[in-house]
Amino acid sequence: MNGFAALLDALLFTPARLGKLRLMSEYFAATPDPERGWALAALTGELAFAEVKPAQIRDLVLSRVDAELFGWSYDFVGDLAETVSLIWPARPGANQVPALSEIIAELAAATRASAAARLERWLDALDPTGRWALLKLVTGGLRVGVSARLAKTALAERAQMPLDEIEALWHGLAPPYAELFAWLEGRGPRPEIAGKPTFHPLMLAQALEEGDLDALNAAAYRAEWKWDGIRVQLVARGGEMRLYSRSGDDISAAFPDILAAMAGEVVLDGELLVLRDGEVMSFNDLQQRLNRKIPSAKMLQDYPAWVRLYDLLEEEGADLRPLPFDERRRRLERWYAAAPRRRMDVSPLIRFAHWDELRALRDGARARGIEGLMLKRGDAPYLPGRPKGPWFKWKRGALTVDTVLMYAQRGHGKRSSFYSDYTFGAWRGGALVPVGKAYSGFTDAELKRLDRWVRDNTVERYGPVREVAPGLVLEIAFDSVHRSTRHKSGLAMRFPRVHRIRWDKPAAEADTVEALERLVT
Repeated sequence: MNGFAALLDALLFTPARLGKLRLMSEYFAATPDPERGWALAALTGELAFAEVKPAQIRDLVLSRVDAELFGWSYDFVGDLAETVSLIWPARPGANQVPALSEIIAELAAATRASAAARLERWLDALDPTGRWALLKLVTGGLRVGVSARLAKTALAERAQMPLDEIEALWHGLAPPYAELFAWLEGRGPRPEIAGKPTFHPLMLAQALEEGDLDALNAAAYRAEWKWDGIRVQLVARGGEMRLYSRSGDDISAAFPDILAAMAGEVVLDGELLVLRDGEVMSFNDLQQRLNRKIPSAKMLQDYPAWVRLYDLLEEEGADLRPLPFDERRRRLERWYAAAPRRRMDVSPLIRFAHWDELRALRDGARARGIEGLMLKRGDAPYLPGRPKGPWFKWKRGALTVDTVLMYAQRGHGKRSSFYSDYTFGAWRGGALVPVGKAYSGFTDAELKRLDRWVRDNTVERYGPVREVAPGLVLEIAFDSVHRSTRHKSGLAMRFPRVHRIRWDKPAAEADTVEALERLVT
């Protein structure tokens, strides 16, 4: 456990992506099975301990610490695990530091009552860093600036293996991943996952830049609307159904209505939306569903989920990704027409002869609540990642950018206890540069979630300001952007506000300073 705790502590205070990759790679190389496999499962969010609740942890610490002292300490620190790890008065005795695998095995077999007793014993045995890591682990709140994709990237780079190879296997494997490590280290065969509902890495689009259309042949491209939801992948294979987000997270439990509508042996690519009476609702409506791991019956009724299909990647066990888009589209339409399909439809293609026709449609997209247009080459295969040329996204207007949250500060008045003022940045090379500050555009419920995220992902404090690990993307809306010598980026936004909180989008996919500079007026 000490090694895992040291890894988490180092990851928390290492904001740079390359530094995090190095730390994980070194840990996986130096740590034996099954400890490293359980650590990988923790970092990728594959572990859950239903018998451990924050209330139990509070009860434990209050059995040893004065309630008023704990209350003052918790208020000052702002994080339960950090507070308990620092204030816990360990009792002397024959306390042995537990292994990570021991903790996982014992909690898997524990009841709620016995889990508390085990936690108490382990808290006595561990030092403050170990206690903090233990409590973060069992409450499911590691939040050390490491996404599941980044942890897999560390494995891929260490083994000099394409990341797509690991992601294609991932959902067919289970912790502690002994067969995965054996394969990556050349000690065993590639794990067999045939028939399991695994995830295919998505194909993503390049942003259409000024002048790009001049070099493109309109006849070679197909156009469709860019719907204002989130990309998902529906997998029905071997009698099992899964719904994955764009980053490969399994979100099936949150959308049982979509799973119930799936059938056959297919893998589909589409956009998750909320529809009422055939009309696409706002992204805020969809967020009501995204924020619920297990939705209530009322939530299912009030916010009916829908998938607008873009592509067919597999059918009856056949991999269709090498086929041209036009052929995959024909097969998608044929599959959809073969039987009634609940909770889904096919995104319509937009017929056009010249780019000017699309430009007029795109200019009117904002009034219809549509993000913009997608352009896809008719002869393009389905390629993982973001290849240059086959797909373009042509967003409505030029008034929104995806940025990364960098700093947060407490607000004023009724927001004085929340971190509600956000400084966000864009990428310049491999570093984030602050480009603006916003303190509006989100609901009270979103503010509470943002405040918790800031507290859980703080890497440094500067008086009232907290620096956070670069992991949360904020889509910022603004009226215009101008040159400014007062800001490090050389830019200043007019009336920036949070348009959307992109919990689903990796920070590495946020926009660049150069993209903002092209919008200067």
